[in-house]
Amino acid sequence: MAQYRVGRLEQEIQREVNDILLKRVRDPRVQGVTITGVDVTGDLQHATIYYSILSDQESDEDKTQKGLDKATSLIRGELGSRLSIYRTPELIFKLDGSIQYGSKIDQLINKLKKSDR
Repeated sequence: MAQYRVGRLEQEIQREVNDILLKRVRDPRVQGVTITGVDVTGDLQHATIYYSILSDQESDEDKTQKGLDKATSLIRGELGSRLSIYRTPELIFKLDGSIQYGSKIDQLINKLKKSDR
């Protein structure tokens, strides 16, 4: 029962944070951010939000992280008013490296295919 609740809450947080980033946050550093997943602790006190960006540059990743850190209080406040939960979890934004890792693997596979020919 509790696992179902956490899973549903994770989906709601992901949907709402995407909407908040699109409609409420006007910081140009967070433009083009895609929320890829959310992990909420069992006690619903902390939520780790994973995001990805299209750029591979280290400077863009740093700028985006700083922009999200600055917007965290706004996003948390909006979540508190949109979700019907007793306490809004603390938000932590982390860059999701799985997309970049997948892209790197894809490039390596393509390089191997070209070398076989």
